[in-house]
Amino acid sequence: MKKLAYILVMLLVLSSCGEYQKVLNRGTVEEQYKMAVKMYEAQKYGKALRLFEKITPSYRGKPQMERIQFMVSQANFNEKNYSLAGYYFNRFAGNYPKSSKREEAAFLSALSYYKAAPSYSLDPTDTDKALEAFQKFIDNYPDSDKLAEANKYHAELRAKLEKKAFEIAKTYYRTAEYDSRNYKAAIVAFDNLLEDYLGTKYKEEALFYRLKAAHDFAMKSTQRRKAERIKEAVKAYDKLKRNFPESKFMEESNQMLTALNKEQEQLVKS
Repeated sequence: MKKLAYILVMLLVLSSCGEYQKVLNRGTVEEQYKMAVKMYEAQKYGKALRLFEKITPSYRGKPQMERIQFMVSQANFNEKNYSLAGYYFNRFAGNYPKSSKREEAAFLSALSYYKAAPSYSLDPTDTDKALEAFQKFIDNYPDSDKLAEANKYHAELRAKLEKKAFEIAKTYYRTAEYDSRNYKAAIVAFDNLLEDYLGTKYKEEALFYRLKAAHDFAMKSTQRRKAERIKEAVKAYDKLKRNFPESKFMEESNQMLTALNKEQEQLVKS
């Protein structure tokens, strides 16, 4: 009996696969549409997408297209094709402004890009798209029951970009020993971080590393540029002390200030 049941199941599977292949290769557009929906509802999203790809040109401008576009978006999401899902959900929201699913599509577009976003240290393209999409959703749907979730994801993405900006600035400083141009790049990067992310949790450390970059840049400068750069480094010290008078970096910062002042005295004497 068990063998018979197994054989029957296998026959049904083979029959189903045969029917799918027949419709995929030789079916009419209407048959392919019905099979695509059947595969989608059976959660066979890869097979559904193959059929949707074939029939889409025939349904452009027709009422069924709204449903097809949403199913294509959702199928890509369920298949973990997150960048594609983000693109298709965003296009759906733009193409069907009066759709009852527009709000859901807008949220899922942002969520798709969020899921596609890699570690902070890698290419931030999808992170940027997700951040923009969540901000757009928050602005357009302030009464949505997804608002709290959108705000949470938005904050998380912003923190990811904030960390990336901080690590990039530190990398410039760490590599400046081998390429002195990176001292200036580090100073600019730390300034941008502090301007773009007001109240950043990295503020104290950023101000300290900005001082270190300015100090090292000044000390390694030519005599012609040294006085000007010492002045800028002292300003960096003042900013750190003003914002964090009890900073854990203050001892080392005071040592840098002493070195800068001595160097300034030597310039005046020479």
